[in-house]
Formats: sequence, structure tokens, C-alpha cells
Amino acid sequence: MSEPTPPDTSSAPADEPYYKRHIFFCLNHRSSGDACCAALPAQQGFDRCKALVKDKGLNGKGQVRVNKSGCLDRCAGGPVAVVYPEGVWYTFVDDGDIDEIVESHLIGGQVVGRLQLPDDVGR
Repeated sequence: MSEPTPPDTSSAPADEPYYKRHIFFCLNHRSSGDACCAALPAQQGFDRCKALVKDKGLNGKGQVRVNKSGCLDRCAGGPVAVVYPEGVWYTFVDDGDIDEIVESHLIGGQVVGRLQLPDDVGR
């Protein structure tokens, strides 16, 4: 029996990620009554971001991916989202905040300082 042949990756540049940026929105729900993003406008923020990214043609390979997430363990600052590869954490309250994150960070590469979640905010 022969060993399986590994896939040929010679044509894929190792330094280019599949997505340029990836944003995760916490949509976790806690039935205990503890703070959670699902009790805030997290779903609305996710829906808005997903629609904007699609409408602007930013979705797909080499561009932006918008994903739902379970608990990101930063509940006290909720609702929260995190953008990779930069690892920038955001909090938001309305569609205008999401618009600014999309325009400034996901498109322009500029962190939106006023929406950054402070490092000391956890669960």
C-alpha cells in the first residue's frame, strides 16, 4: 500500500492568506442572565456588516469574510467583534458604527480608535 500523495501547493503563495481580513461577531446567548452579546444589537451589527461587505463586492477569496462567533469572552464590553489578522477588538452600538468599521478598517486598513474595546474589558 502506497502513501497518499500530498497536495501540490507550489502555485499557492505561502504569504497570502485566503482572506485579507476576517471579522467575527460574538452572538453568544447566556440563559443565566449574565451579560451576553445576544442580548444587545450583536445580530443587527453582524447582519449590517455582512450586507455592506456583500454590497461593496468585498466578500470572497482574498478579500473580507464576516462570521458569527460563539462567546469571545469579552462580554462586559458587548456587543463585540474582532478583526483579524490585526486582532483589533471593537464594540459598537448602531449601524453607523458598523459602517465606520467597514469603511475605515475593512476597506481602508485604519483602526477606528473610538470603537476599540479597551484591553482590560473581559467577561
